[in-house]
Amino acid sequence: MTIATPAGMEITAAIQPGFEQILVPEALELVARLTRAFEPRRQQLLAARAERARRLDAGERPDFLPDTAHIRDGDWKIAPIPKALECRRVEITGPVERKMVINALNSGADSYMTDFEDSNTPNWDNQITGQLNMRDAVRHTIALEQNGKSYKLNDKVATLVVRPRGWHLDEKHVLVDGKRVSGGIFDFALFMFHNAKEQLARGAGPYFYLPKMESHLEARLWNDIFVMTQNELGLPQGTIKATVLIETILAAFEMDEILYELREHSAGLNAGRWDYIFSCIKKFKLDKDFCLADRAKVTMTAPFMRAYALLLLKTCHKRGAPAIGGMAALIPIKNDPEKNDIAMGGVRNDKARDALDGYDGGWVAHPGLVKLAMTEFTRVLGDKPNQIDKQRPDIDVSAAELLDFKPEAPITEAGLRYNINVGIHYLGAWLAGNGCVPIHNLMEDAATAEISRSQVWQWIRSTKGVLEDGRKVTAEMVREMIPQELEKVKGDAPNGDNPSYVRAAEIFEQMSTSESFAEFLTLPLYEEI
Repeated sequence: MTIATPAGMEITAAIQPGFEQILVPEALELVARLTRAFEPRRQQLLAARAERARRLDAGERPDFLPDTAHIRDGDWKIAPIPKALECRRVEITGPVERKMVINALNSGADSYMTDFEDSNTPNWDNQITGQLNMRDAVRHTIALEQNGKSYKLNDKVATLVVRPRGWHLDEKHVLVDGKRVSGGIFDFALFMFHNAKEQLARGAGPYFYLPKMESHLEARLWNDIFVMTQNELGLPQGTIKATVLIETILAAFEMDEILYELREHSAGLNAGRWDYIFSCIKKFKLDKDFCLADRAKVTMTAPFMRAYALLLLKTCHKRGAPAIGGMAALIPIKNDPEKNDIAMGGVRNDKARDALDGYDGGWVAHPGLVKLAMTEFTRVLGDKPNQIDKQRPDIDVSAAELLDFKPEAPITEAGLRYNINVGIHYLGAWLAGNGCVPIHNLMEDAATAEISRSQVWQWIRSTKGVLEDGRKVTAEMVREMIPQELEKVKGDAPNGDNPSYVRAAEIFEQMSTSESFAEFLTLPLYEEI
């Protein structure tokens, strides 16, 4: 099947039946116009990221920006939040797969962040099928017959919030003037064209989550795209609302500025904890004295994580913005009541801490956790939709506190093997088309897998990368463990005989032991699908 494309655009992937409903000429024309207007700035910002990374590798430490002190010190607030986003006590997240979309919207959560990014393998079929699923979900026509079961939407569903891909990701199958388009612009433009007016007619609006930003200038780029898109589609300015995930250490120093850039379109900030941990490892990867303990030991109560969470909360509420807590990656354990009680206790404590601190809501990865999380927030909020009025002038977080990277120990052989095992298992599933995978009773996506592979790389190089028993973590040690963990993965994974797991082990070994550090594991992986 072929479709008509705008002048200068080429689509190199197969057009499956139904895809022509999304890839209509007018929608593609919007993609092309946004690309021509903003792709040069995206490339400049990615180059600025790389330059900043070089300075950090050379020993520079981040700090609050002196040139924007007037914004941090100023008395301003974001534009009012629409009614559909006032109450976000529990947000569920997941990929754009049809069954997941239906179950998440029906879960009883206030909001559903449907994900074209970290929990989704961005192959061509997933991206366009995801857009079809979004179109049907917005119109409440989405349904599915599978394994003798019927799935359709309830009368009352969660508010839909969409996460497009981050600035670092291309859509390799769509070229404008001979160059790949931004994955984020592609996802955003198609969704806006097909759904924004329909959402407004239904009493909501086009709401987004924006991932992986490292500076307020990257937020400014999104804001300018919003302004142009609203003009192109004949929508009032301020119709789009976006929540920014603070999931990089550099963005933590620019939270006020990010809110300010998006102030007419802002729906607050989210504490994207897993990517945040990965970002800290990545940005200080060459510091021989930097080291974090086993992944399981790096929790929200760690000094640097606590400082980040409290600063985000204070910043949001000072500006009249919602503060949304991060993901509890634990999931229900059906066949072991004792382990399940421990896991549910962990989720309960996580949500209770966020609610008592002043957060307005938090994320879960499984419908079975919605009621538990809702209970903890309702216990604190009562019948209020949020607690933005809970100001926290008592919080005063310094740059040193954001950079207080502890705990550094313990690092155990079990922790090292866990990272290798999770890395292989997740990469294998991702290559097979599934970007959201339950592994060892946790819901893993690209963010958690990034921690696993980056920790291994960094432990090999850090002077503090020493196991509890005194052995130094080395590339040779990792290479010896990889085949052993691969065999375990083959036995544990539902489709363990898929050759993608053998390829995943090869990729994990290369990524964790090579001299160079891959900026994102999804970048080389994307070239293989």
